[in-house]
Amino acid sequence: YAGAARIRFPGARYRGDIARRCLDAPLRVGVLGSTRGTSLQAVLDAAAGGTLANVSLACCLSNKADAPILERCAKAGVPAECLKAAKGEDRAAYGERVTAALERHGVDVVLCVGWMRIFSDAFCRRWRGRCLNVHPSLLPAHAGGMDLEVHAAVLAAGDAETGCTVHLVTEDVDAGAVVAQTAIPVAAGATPESLKAAVQALEGPALVEALAKVRDGAAGARFAPRPREAAAPVPDAAPLTYAAAGVSIDAGNALVDRIKPLAKATAIAGCEGSLGGFGAVFDLAKAGFGPGKPGDDGDAVLLVSGTDGVGTKLRLAQTARGAARGLGIDLVAMCVNDIVTTGAKPLFFLDYYATGRLDVDACAELVAGVADGCAQSGCALSGGETAEMPGLYAPGDYDVAGFAVGAVRRRDVLPKPDEMAAGDALLAIASSGVHANGFSLVRKALERAAGGDDAALLARNAADVGAAAAGDARTLGEALLAPTRLYASTMAALADVRVLGAAHITGGGLVENLPRALPDHLAARCGAWPLPPLFQWLRTARGGRAAFATDIS
Repeated sequence: YAGAARIRFPGARYRGDIARRCLDAPLRVGVLGSTRGTSLQAVLDAAAGGTLANVSLACCLSNKADAPILERCAKAGVPAECLKAAKGEDRAAYGERVTAALERHGVDVVLCVGWMRIFSDAFCRRWRGRCLNVHPSLLPAHAGGMDLEVHAAVLAAGDAETGCTVHLVTEDVDAGAVVAQTAIPVAAGATPESLKAAVQALEGPALVEALAKVRDGAAGARFAPRPREAAAPVPDAAPLTYAAAGVSIDAGNALVDRIKPLAKATAIAGCEGSLGGFGAVFDLAKAGFGPGKPGDDGDAVLLVSGTDGVGTKLRLAQTARGAARGLGIDLVAMCVNDIVTTGAKPLFFLDYYATGRLDVDACAELVAGVADGCAQSGCALSGGETAEMPGLYAPGDYDVAGFAVGAVRRRDVLPKPDEMAAGDALLAIASSGVHANGFSLVRKALERAAGGDDAALLARNAADVGAAAAGDARTLGEALLAPTRLYASTMAALADVRVLGAAHITGGGLVENLPRALPDHLAARCGAWPLPPLFQWLRTARGGRAAFATDIS
């Protein structure tokens, strides 16, 4: 990528969705508007003030000569022009003229702000994934409405909240994918006029958020190749090194030294060698899984593998100090809990840690959690990989993945559907909390409950907000980030019980995971149990039905 910035010549073209950040090419936005464009002011201010970096407004087009949005843009130095529809001109022909004007200004993305015309199908196809519109409701609710009629419909429906939505434009009106959405409660005694004023105040920040997502490639936008102007030759500089490119070999070596003792402490019978080799070697026989008896197929040894991550729990954990160790346990649990449902004994685990700039302390803390999880599960941390990738991750961001391998004799493989019968007991083992699934929904529920100050709410006592039993000293953040329960020891404790099947309740909850362990002719009958306080709080925060606990476990 550093070298790509040097490759510039007349006529060169590049993929806008890949090379923009490499070549520092700004996202060029074309505005279509027919009204005052009040909500556009936030975009103009953000672009001028640097808070919406690498985004420039290329032009503003209006179908009305007296539209105040033209004057607003002209004052900000944005080229503004009226493009009136000719008498009798059909929608497709007018759309072609609008496209020609946008392309003349080198527009990447179209932003509709109070645009009072319906696009032709051809225009929608030409700008598919690159045309944004702001609608004054929480789509898909009240799609198709305009201005005050939308707010009147919100009041008539008795909606508890309203807001605005920035969405991609498609052939179907107000049916494109949502890029940004902001909600507010409907105040008592509200009128269509007061709701309009309240929602309009949300539209500007929502447009800024949506453009930032498109700029960063997080909104599904795709850009056609476009020319890159030739730049002055880059003078020869000193030879590049790994350190100059943002990769620290020394930090990587220091990390290995830090985590070697952690890995060594998890060694079990069968581990060969030590951390730092090209591959991790494991002797199955020493772990009790020697060759099966000749002619006894049931005695054959089978390997069971699993891989997983911790999802967007990472994002919430990055706001809390000391949470990385718990994420390490989560990582082991999400993999090991899957493979133990087959009856397998976990043998060894490998982790993968990717970041933009390696923070040795933070990574070592997470690996310490991985080692804890391995020790609790009776398996070895036999190796891993740390990838430092400057430019791919924002400062402080990282991602993790885990890989677990276990073994089981063929006769012991679960589930055993042929042996299951009506009347068999179904045993439920409680979770330690939300575990590491569903955090995209959890974070949205938290955002709604926090009213814009997530950090303050996360720091409150969980019992005080109804998310834990009385006397629980944890904060809400600590309750949400509680490490996933490891079930390997649970399965081991049931060694003397005839277990016919097991299910790990993760994404999809009971309704999707439990049937995976049952034969087609049987169904599970689950008794009722009290909903834990944390799930009660989440159910209230998300404003939904009582099925939250069956959706996420």
